[in-house]
Amino acid sequence: MLNLSRSTQLYIGIALVALMAMTRGSHFPLQNLPSASWAVFFLAGVLLRPKWVFPLLFAEATLIDVASVGWINAGHHCMSVAYWMLIPAYGALWFGGRLYAGWHRETAGSLAILVPVMALSALVCQLFSSGGFYFFSGRYEAPTLTGMAERIAHYYPQYLSTLALYVGIAVVLYIGARSAQVITSKQSREA
Repeated sequence: MLNLSRSTQLYIGIALVALMAMTRGSHFPLQNLPSASWAVFFLAGVLLRPKWVFPLLFAEATLIDVASVGWINAGHHCMSVAYWMLIPAYGALWFGGRLYAGWHRETAGSLAILVPVMALSALVCQLFSSGGFYFFSGRYEAPTLTGMAERIAHYYPQYLSTLALYVGIAVVLYIGARSAQVITSKQSREA
């Protein structure tokens, strides 16, 4: 189980909020980074204990989306009743992160748990987000399960690879921070 101090969780929370703000929407045109939203929700589930973090992050995502299309254009292509399917979609990522946090151990073997939990969480997220848009946005005349399966097959690999990239970076940063902590602790004992 991850045991992070409140101050560490605060810094991580600020970093996750900033990461989503920088990569979601078109507010930073000089940054050509893929959206980190999925990773933000998954990592928040892993690293941040307060349950109120999920609604805070969802509010941030919604504000960014509305701001990027403008208040007047709130009926934009992506802003439909299907938008609310993002709640269970992102909830699947956050919940997957929470599950992994409970199973995490300070061993390399934890990666064997992290990868399938992340992939399954992303699949459930994709089912809700892409499937929700496909069935409930009103943009498709006659949605079918076959059509939804085609959308999942098309979009899931791209979203999963982006999620894996950001989570992989987080894993490297976590290992680096833990290694530095062990070295510092060892030096303190020797002094």
